Amino acid sequence: LKDGGVIRAGHDGTVDDCRRLADGGKDQILAIEEREQKCSGIANLKVRYNRVFGYYIEVTKTHLQKVPAHYVRKQTIASGERYVTPELAELERKVLTAEETLATREAELFRAEVENVAKFARDITRAGGCLAVVDACCSLAQVAATRGYCRPVVDDGLVLDITDGRHPVIEAMLPTGTFVANDCHLDPDAEQLVLITGPNMAGKSTYMRQVAQIALLAQIGSFVPAKAATIGICDRVFTRVGASDNLSRGDSTFMVEMRETATILARATRRSLVVLDEVGRGTSTFDGVSIAWAVAELLHDAIGARTLFATHYHELVALADSKRRVRNVSVAVREHKGEIVFLRRVVPGGANKSYGIDVARLAGLPKTVITRARQIMSQLEGGAQIGSSPQLSLLQGAAVSASPAVVRLATIDIDRTTPLEALQLLAELKSLL
Repeated sequence: LKDGGVIRAGHDGTVDDCRRLADGGKDQILAIEEREQKCSGIANLKVRYNRVFGYYIEVTKTHLQKVPAHYVRKQTIASGERYVTPELAELERKVLTAEETLATREAELFRAEVENVAKFARDITRAGGCLAVVDACCSLAQVAATRGYCRPVVDDGLVLDITDGRHPVIEAMLPTGTFVANDCHLDPDAEQLVLITGPNMAGKSTYMRQVAQIALLAQIGSFVPAKAATIGICDRVFTRVGASDNLSRGDSTFMVEMRETATILARATRRSLVVLDEVGRGTSTFDGVSIAWAVAELLHDAIGARTLFATHYHELVALADSKRRVRNVSVAVREHKGEIVFLRRVVPGGANKSYGIDVARLAGLPKTVITRARQIMSQLEGGAQIGSSPQLSLLQGAAVSASPAVVRLATIDIDRTTPLEALQLLAELKSLL
C-alpha cells in the first residue's frame, strides 16, 4: 500500500488525475501550451520548468509585442522574456502535492474496500478453505493419473510393504520410464531394520527418501508412486538425512547429527518410521562404527520402530547374524572394463566394497591423486604401515621405557624414610629429571 498503485485505473477520478499530475502533468502542460499559442498568435511560445520559477512561459524577443496583458513578467533573458500565470502556478501546486494526495486517496479507498470485504470475511474464509481442498485433491488426482500412481492400502497394522516404489520428485525430473523402481518391506516382527550399504551416488538416500514420502502421501489420502503399497499407519516419520551445522550455537556437523539422532531415539515408538542416513560419519572410524552399531541395536532391541538404516560402515552387516529382525540390502553396482555403473537396484545382501576411489574419480579428482590413493589402499589392505612413524592403535598404548627417576622412585621404602631423608630424596629425584 505504501508504494501505491493498488487502485485500478478508471476506478476513481481523483486517483487518475493525481497519477497524471504526479507524472509531471505532461498532458495538461501540452494543452496549455497549444491553447496559449493559438490565443496569443505566438507560434513558438513554450511552457517550460526550472527549480527557481517552476512552470513558466517563454517568449522570444520578436514576439514580445503579442504578449497578453495577464502574463506576469518574471525574468529577462538574452533571447526573450519569461512569464508566469495564475494557471501555471496552480498547476505547479497540484503537481507538487499530487503524490501526497494520491497516497492519501488510495489509502482511503483501500480501507473502504477492506471494511466492505471484512463483512464477508467468514464466508470468504470458508469458501477459500473449500477451494484449497478441491485444489489439493485435483492436483493429487492429476499427478496420480498422469504418472501411474496406485491406490495404497492404509490400515492399523505395522507392516509397510511397497512394490516398485518410486521417488515422486526425481521421477518427474527424469525422462518417462527411466527411474529405477524398488521394493521395500518393513515388518516389526520379521524385517524391522533394513541395513542399506553401497557406494556414494548409488541411490541409498533416494531409496530411503522415497519410502518416507510414499508413507506420507498415503497417510494424507493420496495415491502413491508405486505398483502396489500397504502402509501400516505411522505415528511419526523421523529422518536423519544429510549434513549441516549450526554455527550460531557453536554446534558442529557431528553435534547436530547426534542431537537429531538423540531426539529420534527418545521419541520413536514401535509404530514410527525411522530413516537414518550415515549415522556416525562425522567422527573417527572406530567412534562412528561404535555409535552406529549401538544406535542400530537400540532401535532393534528396545524401540522396535520400522527402520531404514543406510551406512558406509560395512562392519554393521554382521548385525544380521546376531539380530533376527535385521536384514541386509545393498544398491547394486556393476564393474565393466575398470569402470563402475550404478544400477540403482536395491538387492538382498550387504555390500563388500565401497568404491570410494571410483566415486572420487567420477567427481573429478586429479589423476595423480586417484593413482596415489589406489596405491595407499593396496598397502593398507595388505597390512602395510603408511608414513614414517608407526600408527598407534586406538585401544592400545605404545610401550614406554622407564626413566631413571621412575626407577629410583620404585626403590624407595616409604615406611623407613625420615623427613630429612625424604627432602634429600626429593632433591635427588629432581636432579634425575
